Amino acid sequence: MNAKNFLRWLTAACVVLVSQWAAAGPKIEHWAAPSGARVFFVENHALPMLDVQVDFAAGASRDPEAKSGLASLTHALLDMGVEGMDENRIASRLADVGAQISGGVDKDRASISLRTLSMSDKRETALDIFRSVLTAPKFPADVFEREKARKVAALRESLTRPDTIASRAFWSALYPAHAYGRSATPESLEAIRRDDLETFYRGNYSASGAVVTIVGDLTRSEAEAVARSLTAGLPGGTVQPPTEAPRLPVGGEQRIPHPAAQAHVLIGMPALKRGDPDFFALQVGNYTLGGGGFVSRLMREVREKRGFAYSVYSYFMPMVHAGPFQIGLQTKKEQAGQALQVARDVLAAFLAEGPSEAELQAAKQNIAGSFPLRLDSNRKILDNVAVIAFYGLPLDYLDRYVENVEKVTAADVRAAFARHVTPENLVTIVVGSE
Repeated sequence: MNAKNFLRWLTAACVVLVSQWAAAGPKIEHWAAPSGARVFFVENHALPMLDVQVDFAAGASRDPEAKSGLASLTHALLDMGVEGMDENRIASRLADVGAQISGGVDKDRASISLRTLSMSDKRETALDIFRSVLTAPKFPADVFEREKARKVAALRESLTRPDTIASRAFWSALYPAHAYGRSATPESLEAIRRDDLETFYRGNYSASGAVVTIVGDLTRSEAEAVARSLTAGLPGGTVQPPTEAPRLPVGGEQRIPHPAAQAHVLIGMPALKRGDPDFFALQVGNYTLGGGGFVSRLMREVREKRGFAYSVYSYFMPMVHAGPFQIGLQTKKEQAGQALQVARDVLAAFLAEGPSEAELQAAKQNIAGSFPLRLDSNRKILDNVAVIAFYGLPLDYLDRYVENVEKVTAADVRAAFARHVTPENLVTIVVGSE
């Protein structure tokens, strides 16, 4: 079995072997590296596997206003050329040891992740490459021009799709004077120069702002050495100050013409930031409103009773600042108005009444019962611990998760929704309605 196939086998085996953590959260150790980076470590020797993620407050909200898309483009080029290796050489060496580098950018953070086997020869090779990607990206000029052109072309194509149009209009309406509301345009991408990537990297990928999460087959001393090595060469400088908190929007409705047969409907407002004490009450309540699939009120009223939509949902997206509460559905454009009214009526009734006792118990049982599935692999553990690390949540957050769900009452749900979902601040976007 070669290294790549072995890694695939280990990934599948994680579901079984890591289930020992299902009843409670894993033990999280925490310290600061000499570079100033914050480190969070979960030791697990059940599998010969190591997962590492490094997060920076380098998300899209850090984009200069005239150059939206810079954070994403900077992140995309990190592993496309380092000292002594071009993108093909990087990919080839990773494949030789069965390792993978991945990551992503959202509004708040930029993440770079490594998955590798923990045997010393393979691990050290993978970590050497990962360190170079983190600390010595070269942003080659030819690769920069190619990737920028690709992003511009992809964006122009996506701007013809109603789902993209709806999402961009929704974020803009929720955060009309805030960085969260900005999206890249072909013009803003075209304005980006290669030097902008280097400047953004030096200003936002600092050692003191790095958050390192390590999960897997290492000892504490080995994890300390890994964190020290990965972050020692990162740019110096101070952590960038946080962006200002957004103001609540004035509620309203925006209708955008589109020739598609389906109308896309979004309703919502800024509602929840990470660490808010109302998180669990809102999560439990939202299961009944629109997060519980076929048992939710929105699904029952919009789809089952009236057949207006195949799917309808609601969720909260907690962020550094108040992230969106969102209701979404697609429907035939000639019935968009009716479907929208039903969704509004369901929300209004839920705000007034909250969940019934039966709905409350069903929601808590489902959320608590499915909690082990959130920790049934190294990758999921890494994702959860990285959120705890980046957003400064308590280290016992996962240990107390089920307890916090189970103690939510119907009164808690009503009070939390009243605080976070206010009808006068709800915005509505309809793309494709007649």
